[in-house]
Amino acid sequence: MLKRLKGFFATRPGIISVGLGIGILASVLQKAGNPGNMGICVACFERDIAGAVGLHRAAPVQYLRPEIIGFVLGAMIAAFAFKEWRPRVGSAPIIRFMLGFFAMVGALVFLGCPWRALLRLAGGDGNAILGIAGLVVGVAIGVYFIKGGYNLGRSRPTRSSLGSILPVIMFGLLLLLIFKPELSSGVLFFSSEGPGSMHANLFIALGIALAIGFFAQRSRFCTMGAIRDVILVRDWHLLSGVIALVVGAFVMNAIFGQLHWGFAGQPVAHTNQLLNFGGMVLAGLAFALAGGCPGRQLFMSGEGDGDAGIFVIGMIIGAAFAHNFTTAATPWPNNPANWGWGPAAIIVGLAFCVILGFTMRGKTVLATA
Repeated sequence: MLKRLKGFFATRPGIISVGLGIGILASVLQKAGNPGNMGICVACFERDIAGAVGLHRAAPVQYLRPEIIGFVLGAMIAAFAFKEWRPRVGSAPIIRFMLGFFAMVGALVFLGCPWRALLRLAGGDGNAILGIAGLVVGVAIGVYFIKGGYNLGRSRPTRSSLGSILPVIMFGLLLLLIFKPELSSGVLFFSSEGPGSMHANLFIALGIALAIGFFAQRSRFCTMGAIRDVILVRDWHLLSGVIALVVGAFVMNAIFGQLHWGFAGQPVAHTNQLLNFGGMVLAGLAFALAGGCPGRQLFMSGEGDGDAGIFVIGMIIGAAFAHNFTTAATPWPNNPANWGWGPAAIIVGLAFCVILGFTMRGKTVLATA
């Protein structure tokens, strides 16, 4: 039975079924209480976690999102069930951390990760079009560097204790969410208004996230990988799952009355198309250089991938930086005075990634003392 199931998810029908499931369940989470066009958003939810533990003090976006926890733990369950728990690490951890950092900075200028960009489109938000276009351009630049020999070194097996670190952290966060201890420091923080105050029932969200983590790990679902594979080798396998996600979410949004067409007045969105595009160019390039979209990084960390775990931590710290230093966008009018440091952060992030793409080429040389 397990062998048959394992083979199914390697097929086109398998990846399509996973994409459909993610789209449908994301729409269900929105109906159950998550913010509009944000049934699932890895970047937004990691930002909320950063706020809940006090890394930033933006009061409207603070909540220990069980979806992130469930993605990691669900992928870990699948990895153990199918004997794919492979603790491993690679090289250049500080670079992987910074790629996660800048990926988050770009995503929060757009106000969403690739998953949310697709879900925003499926909900009728026209602003997502420029975000998705930026994502494609960013990944395409990353493919250019990959073709030129860019790499961060191969991963190698390591001890189980190292591969277990991020799953254990996520389990600890789950305990904090369930028991909500009263601490003298004042944490945990939970929003009383804004997107952070909008969430589905804990156990509904956790159950859905565990299922998504389990099946996404089996299918290797990855939005960045889908675009990369089409550009690099003309392989449409992963992209068929991404398209299915949009279709599934669109159909359920229509059933639930969650379709709202247009550009203005969309939930947790803005209409500055230059920043929508630029933010996702940066995010897409960082995802390509790191080897996976934010969802895929969570699933790989559940398999014991320490590199993916470093990327995830980088995103969470990046979210804190984005709100503490006002690089994250808000649903403001298109007034340059309200842009904050977002444009400057995009430029700095792109410069970092481009320099990385040109300099991290060839074989990795290990120095010995």
